[in-house]
Amino acid sequence: MSKQNLNVELREETGKGVCRRLRSAGRVPAVVYGKGIEPVSISLDTRQFSEAIAGAGGRNHILTLVGGGSLDGQTVIVCDMLQDSIKRTPRHVDLHRISLSDKVKVHVPVRLVGTAAGAKAGGMVDFAMHELEVECLPVHIPDYISVDVTELTIGHSIHVGEIPAPVGIAILGDPKAAVISILGRKSAEAEEAPAA
Repeated sequence: MSKQNLNVELREETGKGVCRRLRSAGRVPAVVYGKGIEPVSISLDTRQFSEAIAGAGGRNHILTLVGGGSLDGQTVIVCDMLQDSIKRTPRHVDLHRISLSDKVKVHVPVRLVGTAAGAKAGGMVDFAMHELEVECLPVHIPDYISVDVTELTIGHSIHVGEIPAPVGIAILGDPKAAVISILGRKSAEAEEAPAA
């Protein structure tokens, strides 16, 4: 997982008017919180923040704060982000202070590998879970979890509990939940088979 520096400025004023002025000036209102500290209101440069969370890994990049008084040098990850529904630019960000020696829970994208046999046979791919929740040390946060679907046939699914977790990572959630399924009619041979 990549690490990025993020310049921050403390802000004493809060409220809709203040946030509106910050956004007009190219900044994003944000809050830093975590175990053992009171929430701190800050602002971020919109462009620098967007670049820091771009690419593989996205919001799970480890960010080191620069500036902001006592926040200087603190390590954080994005816990929540409100985006503009049209421009997709950040409107407000919640940053969670973390320790690199303590495990965190984050959501990681699922990346499908290969083409399902069932899809080649005319089935429809039902990609139900695009993200998985994982628990690991911050430095072990993967950019994505790969799921090989090559052998997946019509009428079958891959469930959370069937996905092999990378070393040092625990995949959370209901192990019986379907991540991806292949929907469609069974083969003609199966349909013509006499009922038991």
